[in-house]
Amino acid sequence: MRRRISLLLALLLTIASGLALRRFGYAANLPFAVVKYGGSILWGAMVYWLLATIFVSSRPFRIAAVALILAVAGELFRLWHTPTLDAFRLTTAGALLLGRVFSLWNIAAYATGIAAALALDRILSASKRTI
Repeated sequence: MRRRISLLLALLLTIASGLALRRFGYAANLPFAVVKYGGSILWGAMVYWLLATIFVSSRPFRIAAVALILAVAGELFRLWHTPTLDAFRLTTAGALLLGRVFSLWNIAAYATGIAAALALDRILSASKRTI
């Protein structure tokens, strides 16, 4: 139960960080690449934390692999266009949930975020075992 709470906190912190970066990143004069790809890195990490919270007893590398598959599938979904889907993508919720434009750079950013979350998860899990 304690691990699930820690994972849930990591998930919520990642979501809050991603939303704050997208909302205030340009106002804080952060470069475009930091706001754009930082948000994608955090999105990838969020997918990892979400899966880790749900499947708390699964191995972290398996969670990371599934997170990467889901992130890539989500990016590939951007290649599918219908009038209704495109209209939803123009909303804030649609842009955050589905994105607007396919990008290989986003896949690289998702992989970076998933790898960072995996590394952090393993570091934190190891430090809890030594305490």
